[in-house]
Amino acid sequence: MKRSSFLRGAAALAIAPSVAPAIVRAQGAYPDKQIRMVIPFAAGGTTDLMARAVGQHFAQAWGQPVVADNRAGANGVVAGEIVAKAPGDGYTLSVVAMGHAINPLIYKKLPYDGVNDFTPISLLATFPQLVLVHPSVKANTLPELIQLAKTASPPLTYASGGNGSSQHLAGALFAHMAKLNLTHVAYKGGNPAQLDLMAGNVNMMITQPNSKDLITTGKMRALAVSSAKRSQYYPELPTVAEAGVPGYESVAWYGLLGPKGMPPDLVKKIADETVKACAGEGARSIVAGQGGDMVAGTPAQFADFIAAERKRYEAIVREANMTVD
Repeated sequence: MKRSSFLRGAAALAIAPSVAPAIVRAQGAYPDKQIRMVIPFAAGGTTDLMARAVGQHFAQAWGQPVVADNRAGANGVVAGEIVAKAPGDGYTLSVVAMGHAINPLIYKKLPYDGVNDFTPISLLATFPQLVLVHPSVKANTLPELIQLAKTASPPLTYASGGNGSSQHLAGALFAHMAKLNLTHVAYKGGNPAQLDLMAGNVNMMITQPNSKDLITTGKMRALAVSSAKRSQYYPELPTVAEAGVPGYESVAWYGLLGPKGMPPDLVKKIADETVKACAGEGARSIVAGQGGDMVAGTPAQFADFIAAERKRYEAIVREANMTVD
């Protein structure tokens, strides 16, 4: 377990209205104590960075420290159990990724109800992923990759950060919709998977590259983007749908939620402040640096988004046998 304060001295700011008058509040109003931000992955990844940017904004806006609690394990299940069992008073929040929506599909048994034990607050950002191949793969376009995959023996391999990860889901959806026989190779995290792609130990991967330099220097070749629209950061790349797989769309995403039972006025307050956090330089720089888009919105919109993601991948999870005991 790893815990750290997002903003040291935040509480001191609350008693200095001449420095930050916006954080003066009535006694007993939320928040009047420390907020815990449970993060389902290790420090340093995109989920962690997003949580820290949002948490720092909350600390500055409300004058209370927000403490990061990294609880990695089981594709977010470890953190999910902590949040699900916390009181719905707004003092336990969590930034989650795609696994939150998919875990009820891939785990035969969860220590919580994946739908009813949480309160969606706001979507934060979406990240188009890239179809990446090792330079040795004889395909310079997505149609060439599809044709190669149809005749390859043994089948082409695609890497992911683990069973049920965004890369696994994106690859399985691609194989399903393009009618390809691809072999999935799971790693313990996206970074090891990308390293093996660069080493040529796997053929392809659909993911957010760690750096655009990996593409410009030729260590990977990018063929398409996974989103419904072209990426402003890679305008030269077609979407997968444009390049030969109509209707394909798969993006990595991050959102903020809390436990069940949160009062609607409290949820709205946190959601409204989340929208402001996502407009701030800290969050925007993190997202822009990795080719993503800020998409903060209402709790209802996030709830609908989670439901749509679960429905999108339900058949793919069954077909790819992604279940975990």
